[in-house]
Amino acid sequence: MHEAIDMSLWTGRTDEGKNLRWHQHVVPRREKDQEPGVAILGVASDEGVKRNQGRIGAATGADAIRQTLANQAYHLQHPIYDAGNLRCEQGNLEALQREQAALVNQLLDQNHFPLLLGGGHEIAVGSFLGLEQHLRPTRTAAPIAIINFDAHFDLRQATMATSGTPFLQIAEHCQAEAIPFHYCCLGISEASNTRALFTRADHLGVKYLQDDNLNSWQLPQVEAKLEEFLRPCQALYLSIDLDVLPAETAPGVSAPAARGVPLPILEHLLTFIKKVAQNRLKVADIAEYNPQFDIDGRTARVAARLCHRLIC
Repeated sequence: MHEAIDMSLWTGRTDEGKNLRWHQHVVPRREKDQEPGVAILGVASDEGVKRNQGRIGAATGADAIRQTLANQAYHLQHPIYDAGNLRCEQGNLEALQREQAALVNQLLDQNHFPLLLGGGHEIAVGSFLGLEQHLRPTRTAAPIAIINFDAHFDLRQATMATSGTPFLQIAEHCQAEAIPFHYCCLGISEASNTRALFTRADHLGVKYLQDDNLNSWQLPQVEAKLEEFLRPCQALYLSIDLDVLPAETAPGVSAPAARGVPLPILEHLLTFIKKVAQNRLKVADIAEYNPQFDIDGRTARVAARLCHRLIC
């Protein structure tokens, strides 16, 4: 399932002097003897979207984001590695999630910051489990925080894993391991989540804000809630489902948003979360990019910009 990256994806314009771009910095990740940095890992799967009866096509999302990142100006101070792609073979999503968790754990053990690109939001299970496995030897009673920018809770009950079940799978894992499930979802669309999902979120103690509560004049209250949510946590996993953005900003997703959260608000909150979390932010992913439905590469450019915002 794990394959080395095709470095020909990392091509772009070459400027003179120090005007460097991402393609001039990214190198393949090795299993040892590399300075700690950001490790990009693609999860080339839309099996969960297919099972969830959504618009398939997100399996090609990671490589499409790489191609857009390649020509983006480089302003970082640390190494960037490409850790390749994980592919879902023969529809075996459960095996993919286990392998993803093991690889995320390995990257964290090497002191890298895993930045995962999807792919459907089934990516969330492997991201969280990898972090939880990494922390297990030194685990404290403090919770692992999950912040998810998403129009959907992704707490659906189903007979098998889908792109709509990842955070319920995580909740069930936390219950089995006797650790807190500490989940905050920002950007919930009331029209896209049934009453049963709101009830389940309340039952699980999920903190959430709906898309119409995330406006510029409400930011002080939102920041206070986020600061309170993050205060007791030992680590943070941050996920961005691109369908949290308005459809005109991010048309290339599996489930476009009728309203969504404006990009400036999302970027502001990312900056705030990073400031509060500091070195507790351990893993991040960007999910649900579907190149088949993108327009003029808009969504890919947004995803690339968010990558920069997450790690700059």
